[in-house]
Amino acid sequence: MSLQATKLMPREKLLLFGVEALSDAELLALFLRTGTRQLSVLELSQKLLNEFGSFYHLINASHNDFCQKHGLGTAKYTQLKAVVELSHRYLKVKMTNENSLSSPSLTHHYLASRLANKDREIFMVIFLDNQNHVITSEEMFIGTYNCVEVHPREVARRALQYNAAFLILAHNHPSGMAEPSQADRNLTQKIEQVCQLIDVRIIDHIVIGKGEYVSFAERGWIS
Repeated sequence: MSLQATKLMPREKLLLFGVEALSDAELLALFLRTGTRQLSVLELSQKLLNEFGSFYHLINASHNDFCQKHGLGTAKYTQLKAVVELSHRYLKVKMTNENSLSSPSLTHHYLASRLANKDREIFMVIFLDNQNHVITSEEMFIGTYNCVEVHPREVARRALQYNAAFLILAHNHPSGMAEPSQADRNLTQKIEQVCQLIDVRIIDHIVIGKGEYVSFAERGWIS
C-alpha cells in the first residue's frame, strides 16, 4: 500500500481499497465516529485497543468495564453489541444460502462468531438437508468453563425432527486452545453410532478456540 494510502482517513481508505485494508484502529474509528477534546478519533481508537489489549477483548468487555473508558458509554456499548449480532446473523443467512461443503471457511467463520467469545462450553449442531444446504443451527447443550454434557440420542432426535440428512457438530474451548480431547473424540464416535441408526451422517466436528479451530474431517477422524 502506498504512503499516500496510509494518510487517508478510514472512510476514504475503505472506499478506495475495501474494508479489508483497514486496521483494527481504523475500523474502530469508523464505529466511534468522533474522538475527544484531547484525542482524534484515530488516536482514541488506538488508545482503547492498547488499554483493552485487543479488538477481541474490547468487543467482549463487560458493560461496566466498557463504560469506564473515556469516550465510551452505554450508547456505544449497545451499538457495538448490535453490530456484533448483525455480523452473526449475516453469516448465518449467508451460510444457509450456500453449500456448506463447498464453503467450509464460511462455516468455520460462522461457528467462530457464535462460539469463540463464550465463557463456557457450548455444543452446537448445524442440520443440513440431503443437498447439503443448511436447515438450521442450534446451540443444544450449555456446560461449564471446561466441560459440557451432551446427549447423543437428543442430537439424533432433533435430526429426525428437522428431517436432516447430515450434521456438522461444533463446540468451543473457552481456554482458547482448540485441540480436541480424547473425550471429544469419544463423544463424536457415540453420536456417529446413534445417528447411523437413523441414516444421518456426521460430516464434521469442529472445535473452536480463540483464533484457531480444529476440524475432525480435516484430521481424518470422521468415519
